[in-house]
Amino acid sequence: MNIFVAKLNFSTSEDTLRDAFEAFGTVESVKIIQDKFTNRSKGYGFVEMPNEDEGHSAINNLNESSLDGRDIVVKVAQPRENNRNDRRRY
Repeated sequence: MNIFVAKLNFSTSEDTLRDAFEAFGTVESVKIIQDKFTNRSKGYGFVEMPNEDEGHSAINNLNESSLDGRDIVVKVAQPRENNRNDRRRY
């Protein structure tokens, strides 16, 4: 299960995010998205949990909870194709 996490504190590390989710089960991977020019966190990331029940438990318990002083948003990540608008340049 791929989980989207937003409103992260810019200083939150992937280890901190992993620790928060591991309280609910096995975490396969954690990725905080970085700005490619500044290498600074963009304030969101993704967590993969192989067990859907554990993933839903993490979502239900961590959504709108405080992590590093910020109330985070946690929800099921949507496939990238569903989030893209047709942005053709003419």
